[in-house]
Amino acid sequence: MEWTTLLSYLSTKNLMALLDKYESLGPLPGILSTFVEAFLPMLPLIAIVAGNAAAYGLWLGFLYSWLGASAGAILVFLLCRKLARHRFMSFLTQHPKVNYSMDWMNRHGFSAIFLLCCFPFSPSSLINVVAALSKVSTVQFAAAILASKAIMIFMISFIGHDLASFIREPWRLLLVFAAVLGLWYAGKKVESRFAVKQ
Repeated sequence: MEWTTLLSYLSTKNLMALLDKYESLGPLPGILSTFVEAFLPMLPLIAIVAGNAAAYGLWLGFLYSWLGASAGAILVFLLCRKLARHRFMSFLTQHPKVNYSMDWMNRHGFSAIFLLCCFPFSPSSLINVVAALSKVSTVQFAAAILASKAIMIFMISFIGHDLASFIREPWRLLLVFAAVLGLWYAGKKVESRFAVKQ
């Protein structure tokens, strides 16, 4: 395909028609796209979340992306935990880097998962697997995923929904970073409560 043909296909009119068709299918594409990304990490999560925000609007796009991504991550965790005694998983846990990551995850629990999953470029699939192999409880993992995915996906949705305004008013990015710091602090508090209960 020639560049001129590709650029004409990616015109504003064609993109809006694609988003309208996407939206007309209901919430399923928005939820499934981020759910599948948990199993296929090579898919562009940022583009998917931004597309959901553009297709469904900020709040519904955020909600669908968050539901799909959270459900996918928790299911990967549960599957890996169930397969933890499998020979391949035993081989994996003997790898020095994986062992170190598991020890670190055991020590820091909720806040480690929360902090790592707050950022869109972190290897979330690897985090899910390592957490499943560690001693982190399912409740801790689910709470950290639900909170961190909410922050990360809202940031992408917020920026992707109206990218032009962030270019015009860069101070909005400071609000996003302030929200991340506030939730990280809240995550530390939650971790200390878990530590007291264990």
